[in-house]
Amino acid sequence: MRAFPRMKIPWKVVPVLVLILFCHVATSQDYGDDAPAVAAPPPEQDACNGIFVVYTFLSRAKAYPLVKNASAQAWAFKSQLFILNAGVDELKTWTVHIGFQHEEILVGLNGATAVDVEDLPAKVGKNGTTIAGFPMTDLKTAIETAGDYNQIQATVDITGTQFGLKKGTPMPKSIKLVNDGYKCPQPTKHTNTMHICCHKDPRFKKKEVKTKFMPRQYGDLSLTYDVLQAFEGNYLAQVTIDNLNPLGRLDHWNLTWEWMRGEFIYTMRGAYTHKKDSSECIYGPQGQYYQSFDFTPVMNCQRKPVISDLPPEKENDDKVGKLPNCCRNGTVLPTLMNETWARSSFQLQARAELYSSSQAIYPPQRWKINGVINPDYKCGPPVRIDSTEFPDPSGLAATSSAVATWQVTCNITRPKPKQARCCVSFSAYYAEAAVPCSTCACGCEESTTCDPDANALHLPPEALLMPFDNRTEKTKAWAAIKHQTLPKKLPCPDNCGVSINWHVDTDYKSGWTARITLFNWDPYPFQDWFTAIQMKKAFPGYENVYSFNGTTLPHLNDTIFFTGLKGLNYLVGEVNGTNPDKDPRVPGKQQSVISFLKKHTPGINVAQGDGFPSKVIFNGEECALPTELPKRNGASRVCASSIFLSVLTFILVMN
Repeated sequence: MRAFPRMKIPWKVVPVLVLILFCHVATSQDYGDDAPAVAAPPPEQDACNGIFVVYTFLSRAKAYPLVKNASAQAWAFKSQLFILNAGVDELKTWTVHIGFQHEEILVGLNGATAVDVEDLPAKVGKNGTTIAGFPMTDLKTAIETAGDYNQIQATVDITGTQFGLKKGTPMPKSIKLVNDGYKCPQPTKHTNTMHICCHKDPRFKKKEVKTKFMPRQYGDLSLTYDVLQAFEGNYLAQVTIDNLNPLGRLDHWNLTWEWMRGEFIYTMRGAYTHKKDSSECIYGPQGQYYQSFDFTPVMNCQRKPVISDLPPEKENDDKVGKLPNCCRNGTVLPTLMNETWARSSFQLQARAELYSSSQAIYPPQRWKINGVINPDYKCGPPVRIDSTEFPDPSGLAATSSAVATWQVTCNITRPKPKQARCCVSFSAYYAEAAVPCSTCACGCEESTTCDPDANALHLPPEALLMPFDNRTEKTKAWAAIKHQTLPKKLPCPDNCGVSINWHVDTDYKSGWTARITLFNWDPYPFQDWFTAIQMKKAFPGYENVYSFNGTTLPHLNDTIFFTGLKGLNYLVGEVNGTNPDKDPRVPGKQQSVISFLKKHTPGINVAQGDGFPSKVIFNGEECALPTELPKRNGASRVCASSIFLSVLTFILVMN
């Protein structure tokens, strides 16, 4: 056998060869971009006999644009959340809060859904975010599964963007299990991981639940997703909207959700989608999967469809109507007004086999519902509950159950500053000027002609009857009479479609009166409107309302509930003036006097603010209140004759 000659390698070349060999070995171990290496579990996991949660920071990289300012540089990061049920009780609908703190923008979640954001990407760097498991919502115990890790643990892959990084590893400030009945200590932090072990709270009194799944939750609005029939590759579902808040409401509701597994809506009854187009299915993954399928009759292929109620004329339509609680033009009233109209329903047939080989049914995620001048509802994730029972269609004394049922609970959120949909102005008999709605109470577009941050200017009361564009001359004339200096930029309008004026009309020894006026500045009307007034100190003295129906609700923070009388429950929209060329547009108006007695409210001071509401709600939406009260003039006394004349004038006008 011929021997190869021994080669003499210079010592300077050795480091280069070692480096090449190392690179070859490293690159040959290809783990893939989607499967980053995860650190081994900490030893504390074996010592935990509760719910063990681990957050692991995996990697980060600079993202465009590249800037010199380190605090403004964006970084794309990947992290992972691991949750393990190491206890003896099943954890249903697991939910974890991650306290992000580096101006994070959450971009993607795999294995969970964000509870407190409407859509991704979303800014979560201020208050963090709460995520819930999907599609694996429940974590069973090792005892009942013989240690099957596929059923007792869940992993969530997180991608996002963060800012303000200079050195070190950007970790959240906290992680916490937020399920009821659990207590979590401060997390143990390491360089790129943090973990906690949450235990059952011995002081938590758990309600006895005799249901297989989670019990139904109470919320301001309850959305139920019932699967009525299931077939191979498709199913029939019914969506039911229940208004559970006595002051909540929806008008012309729009419902949207996100399909997570390639589903699409084939047919629908009792509602319709805003877009009817099958092209997204034909050119999308659905078309590749259903190659011989006829997509022509498909109603909607959007991943995020927008669904609305049908008008009343479709109620008896054989194809899309004839469904209980449908076809009301999207109106859902509070039970105080009409219990029958406090529910709305529709049905849909969905194709759902694109990414599911086990024929399992998954509900859509990220539900959102809104209306016209209605409360802002924040909805949680779908929660599996016991199947809804329906009367048997045969008419016999029997019940039939849905194949599966999920509930989405939505709660009313208080409107943020400059994001209301209605506003309130204050005036009084003892003040010459009225305090109008706040500047930009319902939002402002970018404009250089007005000041969005200036305080609203006081106006003569008659100016409240005019559209904002016609108040400029009144404002200037009023300022000249009162010797007031106007700013170079006048305040921007309130931009509210509905405004409500609360006027303290009289104040005498045994009682006092107020006048409430509703203005509709939008072109569309409001049918079956309602308004609710919360009075902190004056509520016990409420006597009567003369042109509306009034109901006292002491259990709702001393609130008075007003609706229109029969024939007066229609708040018309804004119309042209008598002479459109010179007269301003006229808003729709409804007005009534409200009387109060002082014998039940000793010590009440009407002029000092006790006669003004602390909260005003119109059609379920909380209205923006002025930041100040009307100021008393020098001549504060009102003679009996003027009171008599004002009341007489009001009666004549109403007649």
